[in-house]
This record gives sequence, C-alpha cells and structure tokens, in this order.
Amino acid sequence: MSAPVQVICVVGARPNFMKMAPILEALKAYPRLRPTLVHTGQHYDREMSEAFFRELDLPRADLDLNVGSGTHGRQTGKILEEFERILLERPPELVVVAGDVNSTLACALASVKLHVPVAHVEAGLRSRNRLMAEEINRVLTDRISDYLFTTSRSAGDNLRSEGIEEGRIHFVGNVMIDTLRRLEPLARERSRVLEELSLAPGSYAVLTLHRPELVDSRETFLPVLGALEKVAAALKLVCPLHPRTRRRLEEFGLLERLEKAPGMVLLGPRGYLDFLRLTSAARLVLTDSGGIQEETTVLGVPCLTLRPETERPVTVAEGTNTVVGLDPGRIVSESLRVLEGKGKAGRVPELWDGRAAERIAAVLARALRA
Repeated sequence: MSAPVQVICVVGARPNFMKMAPILEALKAYPRLRPTLVHTGQHYDREMSEAFFRELDLPRADLDLNVGSGTHGRQTGKILEEFERILLERPPELVVVAGDVNSTLACALASVKLHVPVAHVEAGLRSRNRLMAEEINRVLTDRISDYLFTTSRSAGDNLRSEGIEEGRIHFVGNVMIDTLRRLEPLARERSRVLEELSLAPGSYAVLTLHRPELVDSRETFLPVLGALEKVAAALKLVCPLHPRTRRRLEEFGLLERLEKAPGMVLLGPRGYLDFLRLTSAARLVLTDSGGIQEETTVLGVPCLTLRPETERPVTVAEGTNTVVGLDPGRIVSESLRVLEGKGKAGRVPELWDGRAAERIAAVLARALRA
C-alpha cells in the first residue's frame, strides 16, 4: 500500500472554522490523505473557540500554537515562527489555508519558503481597499499559493487580471455555505435563542460590527450609532457584540447609551448555531462582515453592508446584499425600505450548493495522486 500523504489544514479565527470543517470531512473520502489540523490560536477567546469546534463537529486540533492577540506584525511574526517549526518537525506534502486573517498569510508564507505547496480556499476576493489588513493578506496569499479555490467567477477574473496562471485557479463554490446548509436544520432544532429573547421570526433585525475602520474611531462610529438607534426605534435591533466593539464602546463612553436605546438588544458573542438561527429568522441584517453577506444571500434575508465596498460583489449582483457605506441617512433610508417590503430578494450564486468542499478534496486528491 502506498504511503500516506500528509496534509496540514490551518485554522486561526472563527471564520476559518466554518471553512475548514467541511474540507476535513470531504478529505475522508481519500484514505491516503492524512490531514493534520493546526490551530494557530489567533482567535484567543478559548470559550468561544471551544464552542465553535463543538458545534461544527470539528476534530480536536492536533496542534495548537497559542499565539494569542497582538499587533498585526507581532501576531503574524509569531505565527510564522511557530508554524515554520511545525513544518520542519513534520514536513507535509501540502498546506491548506482559508480566508484572509493573519494566520492565512503567515502559514502560507512559512510554507512556500520551505517549498511546501499551498492551497488557498476563498481566493481571489478583492475589495480594492488596501487600508484593510485582510485585503493585504488576501492579495499576498494568492500570489504565493499553488492552488487557488474561488467562490465566484468574478474572483477568478480578479486572479487572471493579476497574472495568475489559469491552471492554478479552481472555481469550486463556497465552503462557508457547505457549513450553513449542513447546520441550518440543526440550528432550527436545537437553538433556543429566539425563545430566550422572546423574538418572533421577522420581528427584528440583526446587527454585527467589528472592523477597526468603523469601531476604532469615535468620530466615525458616533454618527453610525445614531443611525442605528433610529433603525432600532423602528425595528428591534439584536446585536451580539464583538469583544473589540464592546471595548471601543466602553472607551468612548457609549455603551450605556446604546444599552438604553429603545429597541436595541445587546448580547454577548454567540455560537454558530444561535447566530445562524438569529440571522435566518431576521427581517434584516446590518453588518460589516464579509461572511455574513454570503450567508444572508443564501438565507434570502436582506443585508445592508456598513462599509464603502465589498470584496464579495456577487452578493450584491446576485444576492440580497446592498452596500450602504457609513452614511447615516442611507443606513436609515435603506433599512426603512426593507421594512416597507422593498428589500432585495436575490438568488443563490452558482455552485453555492453545499458541495464546494467535495470539489476541493477532489482537486487535491488528483494533484497529490491520492
């Protein structure tokens, strides 16, 4: 029997968990492929991290680098150093990274410097905003990866326009949607979050905010919060607060104001099943998250993106997403349009069918002759 083919799969922050879970499951169809799961520990909330592993049915990480928080340079450097050590101790045939967090770039960079091929899941997404750390991570990871797995045809077009060879690009669909489709029935069955909060389906909106460009500046954040207070007065607004957002609200002296705002419901971070239940039953979602733009498109829930641009234009062109920027007037007016029944209906994009991970595994198995 041929020797096993060692593959390292990397997770570091919550979005990675949703992307890697279906890939690890799909790799089981190829017994010669032996995945090792490495958790960099970039997402350092241990309790939340454990909850996501449990709910997504992810296997326990074989190795945990425990890098924790820090500046971009410090965190990226620490991951690079620790992951290089892993590669030297147990050299794999391939490393799989996903998304656009610091772990993605650091592990890809450590790999290629040691001549280990890299597969990048969710390649080719572009916001054209180089002020976003994620955009830098995306562009650089794509340049050095050997296998580029895209979620949309426009992502492939981005890669080609940057000179990426056709043979490296594989349009496979969206692994985030694999996870959503698998767990949506379970969220309806098991999550009691609507009952806990006394919410009826369609009677509320969901809000998530976490990006530094918005929450780290009081001058930027304050007028947006004023608009959100007006939205909450018209439709109950449920907000699971990201730790970063809560810290900034406290620093800016705005947390108590928001807690007292009519219609505003502030929560702590929620696990995947509770959050999926909340968003799937919402009338409207307001967010600065890329992944949530994709999930709402598949769920058929109108989404307003509180950013000047999106790296996921397919959610605007085909889905339920509208980019409203940070203009308070537009945030309110577009929210009211949804309440008047004028929100986008959209359709599910091509290959967002719950089988993206199977396509990825098939490509890797062929490439590795497994």
